[in-house]
Amino acid sequence: MANDTVVLRFSEAKFEYGENKPILDEASFSVRNGSKVALMGQNGAGKSTLFNLILGNLKLKSGTIFTTPKDARVGHARQVIAPTDTDKTVREWFGETFAEVPFNLDKRIADVLDAVNLKTDLGKKLKAHSGGQQARLLLAYSLIQDPDILLLDEPTNNLDQAGIEHLTGFLMCYDKTVIVISHDAEFLNAFTDGVLYLDVHTKKIEQYVGNYFNVVEEIAKRIERENMANARAEAEIKKKMAQAEVFAHKGGKLRSVAKKMREYATDMEESMVEVRQEDKTIRDFKIPAQEFDFEFSGKILDITKVGIVKDGEPVEKDLALTLRKGTHVLVSGPNGIGKSTLLRRIVAHTAPGITIGENVRVGYYSQDFSTLDHDQKAYDSLREVMEIFDEQRLRSTAAGFLLDGKALGNKIGGLSEGQKGLLVFTRLVLQRPGLLILDEPTNHINFRHLPVIAKALNDYEGALLMVSHIPDFVSQIRLDTTIDLSLL
Repeated sequence: MANDTVVLRFSEAKFEYGENKPILDEASFSVRNGSKVALMGQNGAGKSTLFNLILGNLKLKSGTIFTTPKDARVGHARQVIAPTDTDKTVREWFGETFAEVPFNLDKRIADVLDAVNLKTDLGKKLKAHSGGQQARLLLAYSLIQDPDILLLDEPTNNLDQAGIEHLTGFLMCYDKTVIVISHDAEFLNAFTDGVLYLDVHTKKIEQYVGNYFNVVEEIAKRIERENMANARAEAEIKKKMAQAEVFAHKGGKLRSVAKKMREYATDMEESMVEVRQEDKTIRDFKIPAQEFDFEFSGKILDITKVGIVKDGEPVEKDLALTLRKGTHVLVSGPNGIGKSTLLRRIVAHTAPGITIGENVRVGYYSQDFSTLDHDQKAYDSLREVMEIFDEQRLRSTAAGFLLDGKALGNKIGGLSEGQKGLLVFTRLVLQRPGLLILDEPTNHINFRHLPVIAKALNDYEGALLMVSHIPDFVSQIRLDTTIDLSLL
């Protein structure tokens, strides 16, 4: 429960990545102790940058950041485990959070793993855990120092429904301050009591009190009021300017009246409310399916058995399923059963008992974007998947996914996680795959975009194999069958 003590305050904060990429412009806000706050803003607005400022990883150009106490501990649950850490064991990784490894490290690790409902061997490597298990590890990692302020960056990514429910209950009972970035509206509404909105246009931070849905409704009503006020002001300005023109041509004393009218109209223009542009939504799109010649067998993906994990051991289960053009299949099961591993092996042609048809182009959405070269420019990443290069088509398709010329000129590693997700969808459109393999395609994606993406997947005419833990998203997509790995 929040109290009157302010635990974090930004005062006239200004930050930019060079002169051409401002993030904050004299932004001010405060967060009270014990509050649960959602941090919102368009993809690429700078939400993760704000976290890095709070963590002290980045420094303001001007302004100040205060915490109470001054040495307040800040815990940060990142979106993904760093590639440089994946070969470390659980024990090694947690031990690095301390300047001096405590004698009771194993006990402390066990306590935070229990809090996030995860059982694992402390000697197990991080990369051997599933995406959902890694999401739990990231949260536990942020908790082990008993932080005063907990920063969560897309904490529901890769979690199954049971994991999301456990995390929600944990946060509802958590008595410290939480600031969370998430595109899961239902999750946010369950426990937040306020919103910080980072406006990508004004570079200010707007602060609202109330649960998530109430705040979103309040923002929409405010924008509607401001648009109506501006429309009335514009009509009055046109009227005054037209009258000024008439009086100016009549000469004499009426010229001074005309001058005053123009000045009045100018003052009205300057006083018009600067309406914040709402988050943009990606354009409707279609993922064209690969066309096959008459010699093609029709079997896009043939499955005779699948590998899963049961009781911590890999096992193979028989399965008879063929995906042809238009076949849509969902792969389900709890975290840790091997869904992502199965999809990766299919893409790599190393899954025993599973065969991809000859010359079938595979479009793959990896939950961790491991298929992207982070040192490559976004533009080059799109160009390389085009069978026939067309500059106009590339840029027009990218623009539909809110990737402008500046974003295309950036290295992929410099894009936000949400922009990386939209880049992958842009690649899929340009690639024209015959088989779509999607591993948690809602990860990092603004919830406003999800209905558009669901429609495109529903209408996709090739073969589709997908993992997703978001029931509302899945319900919008036509499915022919579901492979529940827990029932095999």
